[in-house]
This record gives sequence, C-alpha cells and structure tokens, in this order.
Amino acid sequence: MEDPRISRVKPRSGREIVLFPLPLQGHITPMLQLANILYSRGFSITIVHTHFNSPKSSNYPHFNFQPIPDGLLEGQASTVDFIALVTLMNVTCVGPFRDCLAKLFSDASNDRIPCCLITDPVWHFTQAVADELNIPRMALRTSSISSFLAFCALPLMREKGYLPLQDSRLEEAVPELPPLKVKDLHVINSKDPEDVLRLIIAMAETMRASAGLIFNSFEELEPTKLAECRRRFPVPIFTVGPFHKQSVETSTSLLPQDRSSISWLDKQEKPKSVLYVSFGSLSIVSEAQFLEIASGLANSGRPFLWVVRPGSVRGSEWLEALPSGFLEGLDGRGHIVKWAPQHEVLAHPAVGGFWTHNGWNSTLEAICEGVPLMCMPFFGDQRVNARYVCNEWRVGLHLEYKVERKEIEDLIKRLMVSDEGDEMREKMKSLKREADECLQDGGSSYRSLQKLTEYLVSF
Repeated sequence: MEDPRISRVKPRSGREIVLFPLPLQGHITPMLQLANILYSRGFSITIVHTHFNSPKSSNYPHFNFQPIPDGLLEGQASTVDFIALVTLMNVTCVGPFRDCLAKLFSDASNDRIPCCLITDPVWHFTQAVADELNIPRMALRTSSISSFLAFCALPLMREKGYLPLQDSRLEEAVPELPPLKVKDLHVINSKDPEDVLRLIIAMAETMRASAGLIFNSFEELEPTKLAECRRRFPVPIFTVGPFHKQSVETSTSLLPQDRSSISWLDKQEKPKSVLYVSFGSLSIVSEAQFLEIASGLANSGRPFLWVVRPGSVRGSEWLEALPSGFLEGLDGRGHIVKWAPQHEVLAHPAVGGFWTHNGWNSTLEAICEGVPLMCMPFFGDQRVNARYVCNEWRVGLHLEYKVERKEIEDLIKRLMVSDEGDEMREKMKSLKREADECLQDGGSSYRSLQKLTEYLVSF
C-alpha cells in the first residue's frame, strides 16, 4: 500500500533512478533519504543492495528493492577492517551488479525506463559497469565536502611527509588543508595501508569520469570548499542537503530504536539540560575508556541520555563493564539505551548538547536542530568534521583524543552550563537558520535540487 505521508508528483515519462548504497549505516541512511527526495520529485526508485547489511525494504513499500549476492564468505562480512571489506567487495560485486543492472534495462518497459545510476563513490567499479551498459552514473558522497577534499589529499599528504603520522608532528598545522592539524588527517586502519591509497585514487578517478556529484551539504555551510571542489572536479555538482529535512521520516536504522529515550526526555523539567551521548554505528571503545566516559558523565552532575551500542565496548556484550550500582547511584539522572531515534532526540527541547563521534550525518543533524557539540572523533572523516565544528564554525568543544574523566567532566560543564556554551548555542542558532533557509523556495539547496531534477530528466 502506498505510504500516505509521501507526496508524489506524476512521474516524468516513467523515469526511474537506480541507487546502490554502500552497506554501512552512515552511507545507507543518506542514500535512502536521497531516494525519498527523488521519489517525491516524480521518479520511480530501484534500490540495488548487497545481502550484507541489507536495508529494511518493508519501510519503503514505494521502492523496488533488488538484492545481489556480495560474494562474501563466512568471516569476511566484518567492518573491523573497513578498507579490506570494501576493497574485496569492489571485486566480488562486479558480476552480480552488472547482471542486475543489465536485467533492469532489458526488463524496462515504456512505463519504467532507468535513466540514471546513483552510487556511493566507494563503489568505484560501478563507473566501468555504467560505461559498459551506456548508462549515466552519478556519485553521492555521504561526507562533508571539506572531509571529502581532505580524503582526496591523502596521497599528497604522504608525499609531503605528513603520513604516516608521527607523534612529534601531531599538533602541526597543515597549510595545504586549513584549519586542519596533522592529527586530524584521515586515519583508516587497515592490514594493508596501500589499499587505502588505491581506494582513494580509484574513487577520485571515477568521480571525475562520472556524470556528476551529489553532496548532503548546503552551500552556506561550506562555500570555499564547494568552490574548490568545483575547480578540482569538472563535472556538475549538486549540494541538496540537509537530506533528512526534506525526506519523509522513514527509519533507515539497521538497529531497533529504543523509544524509552523519548519518554525519559519528556520527564525532564528543564529545557536544554540533557547531554545526549552517541558514538555512531561503528565506533568501539576499550573497557578503560568506557569507564572514563561513565565516570565523567556521572561526575559532571548533568542529566544524560547515553547510547551504548551492543558490542561497542571491546570485550563486552553491553554494559557488563559498568561499576555495580552505577545507574542506581544516579537517581534517575542518566538513561542508557542500545540505540535511539536520533532525529527526535536532537529535536527534543530537553536536549542542550550532543557528545558525538562527528560522523557527518550526526554532525549535520545537530546543526539542523541547533544543538552544540562535544567532539570525540574516532576515524575517517570524523576528525576533519570535528576540527571544522570547533575551529571553523565554533559550535563545539574538542576532547582532542583525551578520554579522561576529569577532562570529560570539565568539557561537559563548559558545554552545558557556561557562558561559553551559551555562545555556541547562539552560533548554532545561526547555522540552523541557514540550514532552514537553504531549503525554502529560492534557497541554495532548493535551487540545486531543481537543477538536479532537470539534469536527471535530461538523460
């Protein structure tokens, strides 16, 4: 049955878009949000996906889902070494994806004509498949523009001697990538560091060969980096974010959401008093770090909602490492869940701060709700995002990789109850206003989506 919440205009000549997300939560979410946006613009949608981390198709009855075998053997479907996983899948998925896409074209009727393929750029093999089948391929980069450019610069960073990282140089500025420091450069641990560089080069080459790039960002947030990106990638570029503010609120979560987080927030009497804590779908902390985090939260005296994902504490199933009586000793001041409906949490009037890993989806969601950040990045683009939050936009505080209870306690108090925190909230209000305005009639993302729609229809 058609979802009554979705406003759909008449399809333009039965045009169909085929989208292929990378099977990781932070990549699936914006891809499905973009699919919802394009559906609302009149396109039919087909989602090609791997069996590994497949999206929940029942949440999207208005899409056509096409699963493909990913060729992964038992034990290979692990995100512990992300680079090794995607390097392997860029080989094992070639045949199944080509066959699926060819069948979609051969089965096409006059009512449903695939006109464009949109893939995650990490799926760099898809450009060759698209060329072979003579179909335009666009790339949706799910990070910020700033971190994308920093990622592309890693080969140059190695050439300049910044990589591999050296303890003696971590605090140095990187003049080629302001405002970054050496310690902010993308660190992605892999058994073969050369795989990282090979992936970057393949991504960049196929993005330049693509029919265009799409970013989940908006022009006012990253104007200089957008201009640089246009210079370096001479293909059409569309900034149509924030996606989640335009997409029908359908859950894209691979994990079940605990609604008790909302009912607990509803009981909080003071507005903007609660610190929301979540480190995303992949981050892992040691037991020692987990205990420092718990102590810092308890000692801060502030109410907190803490997401502890099962398996996110090394060596523990869930909360076994917590001291006996930890929650009871807080007398209701803390609430711990396995996963939360983050959009609702950040929009809740009781939430006044967000302790985050700085994944781009989380960072952008916080900006859209005007919630200042406490930054503890782990890997990849998170370090770049954290530096921009704290030094460029000045709407957050950086732990600087010191997971120590006194440091945590002090930063929580600075964020939640100091004049400094109030100033960040005011700056966040300004960014929130820009995020709202870019989506309104005539705004930058509104215009960019119009251009993207016209561009897709032209294929």
